[in-house]
Amino acid sequence: MSRRRIGFWYRLAAVIAKPPLVVLFKRDWRGMEHIPADGGFITAVNHNSYIDPLSYAHFQYNTGRVPRFLAKDGLFKDGFVGKVMKGTGQIPVYRETTNALDAFRAAVDAIERGECVAFYPEGTLTRDPEMWPMTAKSGAARVALRTQCPVIPVAQWGANLALPPYSKKLSLFPRKTLQVLAGEPVDLSRFYDREPTPEVLRQVTETIMAAVTELLEEIRQEKAPGTPYDPRSARLAQRRKAADRSAAGVPENAPGNTPENTTEDSK
Repeated sequence: MSRRRIGFWYRLAAVIAKPPLVVLFKRDWRGMEHIPADGGFITAVNHNSYIDPLSYAHFQYNTGRVPRFLAKDGLFKDGFVGKVMKGTGQIPVYRETTNALDAFRAAVDAIERGECVAFYPEGTLTRDPEMWPMTAKSGAARVALRTQCPVIPVAQWGANLALPPYSKKLSLFPRKTLQVLAGEPVDLSRFYDREPTPEVLRQVTETIMAAVTELLEEIRQEKAPGTPYDPRSARLAQRRKAADRSAAGVPENAPGNTPENTTEDSK
């Protein structure tokens, strides 16, 4: 794919989105040299704000290689947003249906056409209390093993300071700095001759996420927890705790059993 083949709809989206981003935020972008000039590739990006796709897309748009996001199918319905999503070549994900594999096939096809497919491997906004990357799903790993294309880890920080995960309260002032750091391709060559078993996919996913987390450590100048936050384990622990309290006759509204401590199960 040529660096110049961006297309009408992507340019229109940029015309709409870039001015407010430039006015409302400062930028600290590094690692653009790691974005391949030609050929298909994957970017694996951490996700900590509803608005961080705009930050990351702005960064990569300026490299000349536009990303094709995997996005919820609801965004592709009728209306202007749906037209933009389709026109910019984004990839719909039909969750929990037999069409879920369509996103995988579409991602592979896009990479084989020489495009970039952007993955949020966590699948949703991080639930880690300190906003570090949490455990991830295997979609990026599956596509990476199938195509053997470069996988570029990308860490971002700053959008979450304007709009924290799962919050609706936007805080624009003082102006936040949108930091994006792309790293060198993740070396996955040792996995290429192995069957993509669940264990192999787990190892590939962890390798990719370790690279993303290391970049975020560089941005934040902090050390991430040794074990990524696992929302499934957290839910199970909460359910066991609730069952133990119930068995002990502790009322549901007792201290330590408030709605704030049980919201993870409802999400």
